[in-house]
Parts: sequence; C-alpha cells; structure tokens
Amino acid sequence: MSSNPVAETVASLLPRAKAELTELVAFKSVADFAQFPRSESEGAANWIADALRAEGFVDVALLDTPDDTQSVYGYLPGPEGAKTVLLYAHYDVQPPLDEARWTTPPFELTERDGRWYGRGTADCKGGLVMHLLALRALKANGGVPVHVKVIVEGSEEQGTGGLERYAEQHPDLLEADTIVIGDAGNFRVGLPTVTTTLRGMTLVRVQVDTLAGNLHSGQFGGAAPDALAALIRVLDSLRAEDGSTTVDGLDASARWEGLEYAEEQFRKDAKVLDGVGLIGDGSVADRIWARPAVTVLGIDCPPVVGATPSVQSSARALISLRVPPGVDAAGATKLLQAHIEAHTPWGARVTTEQIGQGQAFRADTSSPAYQAMADAMAVAYPGETMQYAGQGGSIPLCNTLAGLYPRAEILLIGLSEPEAQIHAVNESVSPEELERLSVAEALFLRNYAAG
Repeated sequence: MSSNPVAETVASLLPRAKAELTELVAFKSVADFAQFPRSESEGAANWIADALRAEGFVDVALLDTPDDTQSVYGYLPGPEGAKTVLLYAHYDVQPPLDEARWTTPPFELTERDGRWYGRGTADCKGGLVMHLLALRALKANGGVPVHVKVIVEGSEEQGTGGLERYAEQHPDLLEADTIVIGDAGNFRVGLPTVTTTLRGMTLVRVQVDTLAGNLHSGQFGGAAPDALAALIRVLDSLRAEDGSTTVDGLDASARWEGLEYAEEQFRKDAKVLDGVGLIGDGSVADRIWARPAVTVLGIDCPPVVGATPSVQSSARALISLRVPPGVDAAGATKLLQAHIEAHTPWGARVTTEQIGQGQAFRADTSSPAYQAMADAMAVAYPGETMQYAGQGGSIPLCNTLAGLYPRAEILLIGLSEPEAQIHAVNESVSPEELERLSVAEALFLRNYAAG
C-alpha cells in the first residue's frame, strides 16, 4: 500500500484492533438463546456501546428489538452541514458447529499462517473493528468530515428481522445520505470489491406425520407409511437430477451479467472434494448470484447411534431458499410451501411454518458514493480496480433501509472473502484485508464529504 498518513495510522492501530477483536470474539454471541446464554450477547452489546462512547459517540443506546435481541446504536456529530453516513455491522455470530473440528477454539482468536481465526472474525465482528479503525484514522488526520451513525445488529444470522422492524417503527433513527454495510467481502483477497446484489431468503420448517406413534419395522414395515421416508421424498423433489433447484413456479433460468467466477476457482474456494461434481447448470455466477437455491439445513430424525428398528411416525426438516433480486421472497415462500404440500406422498399430513424471511437487494452503482469508493479502493489497493460482484447470501436489512430511505446510497464491503470460510469451522480474517479496507473506508468518507 502506498504510504499516506491515513494508511500509516491504520497500520499503527492494528495491534489494538487485534486485541479488541480478541475480546469481541470471546463473547459467544449466538442469538439463539436455547443454545447459548443471553448474557453472552448482552456482554458483546455492552462492549460495543462502551467502545462507541470511548470514541466520542453520543446518544449511544442498546435498542430492544421486536425479536427479543439488542442492537447497538451511536451517533458521532460531524461538521455543521456535513453529510450523514450510516455504518453497519452485526455482532451476533453463527454457532461454531462441531467444535472438535476447529483447529483452535472457536471463541479464542488465534493467529495462524498469517490469519486470525475465530468465530465472527470476518462475519461480522471484524466489520465493526473495520469501522472503528477507519474513524480513528480520520480523527488522527484532520477529523471525521461527516456525521456518522453506527448500528450494530444483534440477530442478523438468525433472520428474525428484529432490526428491520425496529427501523420501520423508528424511521428517523437510521436515516442517512449513504449507508455502508460492512458485512460483505472481496471476491478474493487483494481484489477490492463492492457487492451490488444480494439474494433474499426464506426459512421454512416442515413437519410430516403419518402414524399415531412409531411402530416395529418388522411387524408393520412395508405397509405402514414411514414419515421419514415421506420427508426424504419431499426434500428430493426440490432438486432436479443435476442438482438444480426446482420449486414449482419459481424461475431458475436467470443469467448473471458481470464479474464471472471460474469453476476451478470456485471448487478451490468451496473445498469441493476431488471427483465430486458441482450441481446445477449455467455459469457458477448464474448459480450462486442470479438463481434460487434450496438447502436442507437440518433434519429431526433418530441418530444412527441408538436407532431402533422402527417405522417413524413423524419427521421434521428446516429448509432455506435463497432467491435472487427481482423475486419477491414472500411469493417464493408461498411457492415453496405449495410445492412441499403438492409433493408430499401417500396422503401424509404435512405442515409448513415460515420462521424467517428477507428480500433480495440490488444497488444503484451509478451513484456518486460508488465513485468515491472506487477512488478510495484505488489508493488502498494499488494497481487494482474496484470490481462489482454479487453475493449469494442475504442481508435482509438492506431492502428495509432502501425502502425507508430511497435516496440513500448503499454500498456493501467487508472482510468475508472466500478464504474466510464464514459460517464454517475455522472461520478467519486476513489482517491485511482488515488494514486495507479500513484505509479504503476512511478515504471513502473523506472523498464522499468533499464530493
């Protein structure tokens, strides 16, 4: 990175950033209080509130959102007449999954092979640290030239929509000229990228019932309808032979126009085993950014260890459906539920329950903020040009903010590049990416203020 005062300040602050991220990662802030204590999330929220106060933020508050979690808000006044920028991150994290498969403990930040490992390092506690670094660098080099609002969500990973509903009930709170969502990532390490589309999502719980109770498989198997077998049939109906998503009535033929994703690079990023094929048709970018994708997230059925010779009377599954921009998530949910009901065999009783939903998002890349970010990225990443990419994941708040503030410009950047392995075991962040993106964000704020 070419030398400049902002970059030099960020570099000097990296040890402090590592220490702060270590403290944040230690909070087991999974917003599923049936799995992890509420006190862990509350501890993280209070840590963030204290950090904002220490940086001179006023009106710092823990917002009790309708999904029974807390988001953290703060306001940093800038020069009179300046523009207002909202910086977003979330402090809740995905569960660590199988802790035994982590090389180092998931809630202990550990440096290894030039990366910092731990749950939330990239998604998205590192995003908050990125915002803090950018603001500190500006304060040390002439001051922050805009009004800054910070909102740090407490339940983004659960998809329960608490902050979206809170924002709708308090429409003035998050109003800004530009919104920087720090929850995306570069296409690859070292390639500056803004995410311009996000798929929406819906979560549906399915239950199939066939019998009043489990039966002996020797005495009744072969005629008694097996709920688990019926559920497997339903789940299989959601994919074509090549693995493409097939929900009745839901278009799956869209094409991605923009940055392409080479299959060999995708196989490497996704760690696909040798000899195992990719699923679906079209380009990789078509499949992960422009088309719907169904995933079975979990099944309730007897584990193999301890299983008895029984015909199962009941079985459940949790299904995720990602939908591309241009497809209404609520409409897709209805199609998914209708598909499940239509494909349930043997007259089995089936119920579906939607437990989470978020709309897809498409940014306006012609806005002045995008030019300000491109200029900032060119300095933070010498020799590279800012790229536009899609993201298969969902950030439901984006559409809520776009609806509430239609004139606001929304940019998505962040630390979740492929090597970060977010949502998987051994999640990590590149400290070099943290450094460069913090510089880029600081320079963006300065460019945007001057524009």
